[in-house]
Amino acid sequence: MDTAVWVAALTGATAILASWVTNRGNARAARIQANAAADTQRRSEQRDSRRTAYLDLIERVHEMAEFYWVVSDTLKLQDPGERRAARKELLIRERQEYARFRRCVRLIDLEGPPQAAEAARELREHARSFWVALRALADDAVTGEELAAAEREFQECYGPYWEAFERFIQVAREVLRTT
Repeated sequence: MDTAVWVAALTGATAILASWVTNRGNARAARIQANAAADTQRRSEQRDSRRTAYLDLIERVHEMAEFYWVVSDTLKLQDPGERRAARKELLIRERQEYARFRRCVRLIDLEGPPQAAEAARELREHARSFWVALRALADDAVTGEELAAAEREFQECYGPYWEAFERFIQVAREVLRTT
């Protein structure tokens, strides 16, 4: 009878220990699974947030380009006074357009990663080149050869702007592919 009690006690203790070990393993597996699900969700949200930020900047790039084409259209105006007045008006509008553009770049600075933020900042600098040239085009003190040089400078801003845009697209594509 003593042996039967010991066997029963040992069997009960073994069952309790096995249950405890199983519960710890299940709890650990559930914690690992919950952490993996949370990490997957976080990555998905980060990717979506980055994608939205990148798309917003892409939209602004095109809107800025359309605006710059309007400025380029002022080259067709025959009357110098009318041309300068139109450019002054566009200079005011450019500040608003550029402010929205900068906001998109800052959002990408926030969303990252660093290589996308750097490509967006480079694009912003090329957009700024248009502003500098447009300011010269709207300046009453700029005349003759200086004005012709400012017009050429404005027209020459397109190439670097689109090249920086293409670099941004490549970086954004790579970031979205790897996240």
